[in-house]
Amino acid sequence: MVAAARDAGHERWIRYLEPLPDRLRDDDIADLRKTAMRARSAYGPKDSVRDALPWDVTEPFLDAIDRLLKELSKREVTEI
Repeated sequence: MVAAARDAGHERWIRYLEPLPDRLRDDDIADLRKTAMRARSAYGPKDSVRDALPWDVTEPFLDAIDRLLKELSKREVTEI
């Protein structure tokens, strides 16, 4: 998505998305939910990355983030 934002010249989305890959890869489990929620919030009802970038870029990322959040929720439930 960062590359697509760069290609399209969407500076706002470049700034928003640029830190996410490293954080999704490197965050410890305690911080990963926060990063995933930040990534998910790019798909807001009034301001969405979907409005700026192509579907074939945004939807796979959304699916991956939703799966990650689901797995993190499962992990939290089993730890209780």
